[in-house]
Parts: sequence; structure tokens; C-alpha cells
Amino acid sequence: MSFKGKIKNFIGESDQGEESISEGNEFYGETVESKITGSNKMILLEPRAFSEAQTIVDYLKNRNTVVVNLKRVTPEIAKRIVDFLSGSVYAINGDLQKLGNGIFLCTPNNVPVEGKISDEQKAKKEEKKEEKGFDW
Repeated sequence: MSFKGKIKNFIGESDQGEESISEGNEFYGETVESKITGSNKMILLEPRAFSEAQTIVDYLKNRNTVVVNLKRVTPEIAKRIVDFLSGSVYAINGDLQKLGNGIFLCTPNNVPVEGKISDEQKAKKEEKKEEKGFDW
């Protein structure tokens, strides 16, 4: 029995009518029921400042997928945002993938991502290596 339940029992209040949720059925404030009903969304964001990185992580904590376009910020701020998102995604066992130049896909652990998108610059370098016969 929880501490709250012990207090209510001591005072004489009943827990009837209140829904109890076990710790294993909750993730970042959502119940299993809301996960099953599919209330998850895909959010598209174009931050203009580093302070908006926290909003992105809040969406991830609520188990939404976020596509982030960093083309409206300076390269220094974009790097800071990606660093912040990397740590946050790691903390929630999510995934962060680069989709293109300055565009990232952030997913919580309930969204499986299959496949990879190759970087255009890396693909061009690989093609040049193959043309020249280099193996390294």
C-alpha cells in the first residue's frame, strides 16, 4: 500500500472511484491506454533559437516523433541543439537520425525506425573512390 493510501486509510477515506496506476504502466505521464489508442503524433519544427530545444525534448517525452529542420539557425546553434537532442534522446532510449543537410528525425523508444538514409557527400566520395579504384 502506498503512503497516500496509508494516510487515507488512517483518516478513513476510501480509494473507491480512484483509478490506480502501477509504476510499470506509466511513462512520462501517459498511461498504457493512451499508448494503445495511438495518440502519438509527428511534429515538424524549425527552431530559431537554442531555447526551443527543450520544446523538442518535451514532445519526445510525450512519445511524439519530431522532425527538426535546423536551417534557420546558425551552424554554432545547430551544433548545440543537436548535442542537446543527442543526450536527451539517449536518456529516453530513443533514436536520432540525420535525414538530410540540417534535418533530423528524433524518435522516442516506442517508434521503431528501419533503414538508413545515406549522406549525399559520403555517397559521392564512395563513388569517386570506386571510379579511381581505391579500396580505402
